[in-house]
Amino acid sequence: MLARWTQKLLHRLPSQCAVCHAWPAQPLCEGCVARFAQPRPRCPRCALALPSGIAACGHCISNPPALDACHAAVSYGYPWAGLIGQYKFNGHAGWARSFGLLLRSAAGVEPALDAADLVIPMPLSRQRLSERGFNQALLLARAVAQGKTRTGLLLRTRHTAPQTSLDRRMRLGNLRNAFAVEPLASGQVRGRQVVLIDDVMTSGASMAAAAAALRLAGAAGVTGIVLARTDEH
Repeated sequence: MLARWTQKLLHRLPSQCAVCHAWPAQPLCEGCVARFAQPRPRCPRCALALPSGIAACGHCISNPPALDACHAAVSYGYPWAGLIGQYKFNGHAGWARSFGLLLRSAAGVEPALDAADLVIPMPLSRQRLSERGFNQALLLARAVAQGKTRTGLLLRTRHTAPQTSLDRRMRLGNLRNAFAVEPLASGQVRGRQVVLIDDVMTSGASMAAAAAALRLAGAAGVTGIVLARTDEH
């Protein structure tokens, strides 16, 4: 009861915007969101930022991903890279609410969530979860679709090396057989429209591997939603 009261109190207290440090503000003030989260043309299958007039990226045309669609709120750069790093690694779990509002305002996200039967956060390995103390994707999923969010359906079957230092080919190899649908729960996935949620998408290898596992379990469709997307594969 005390923890719940404290959370309510903290929401009412004034705070600084994490970007411009304006008082009082939410963790992200409206001015900074308007300045740094402008919509951009993106590939409909992998959310890669594209020049205006280009319908899809060359990689998705030549190698269609397991995702039917993918939506991103922002590009992974200033100020989002630093903010997401603080969210994940410095214990700022409370920022999930502000990030969730940002996600819901991104083009394509609301229709995807409305059409989804299940919203599944990208799972973490036990080691990674122990290091961080929470799954940042799960908090984002609950912030945008509390009633549809399901955990325990998609499993991280093994711990993998960090993806950041690997090229795309090595990333794909690193994630081989890293995801699986819980066998006893596969009936909940079969024939359903699924939304996968994560905080950052770089090459798309992790989400592609997770989407492939969901399709193997019989998912009718898989859409990705990410808070931030890097601007190059």
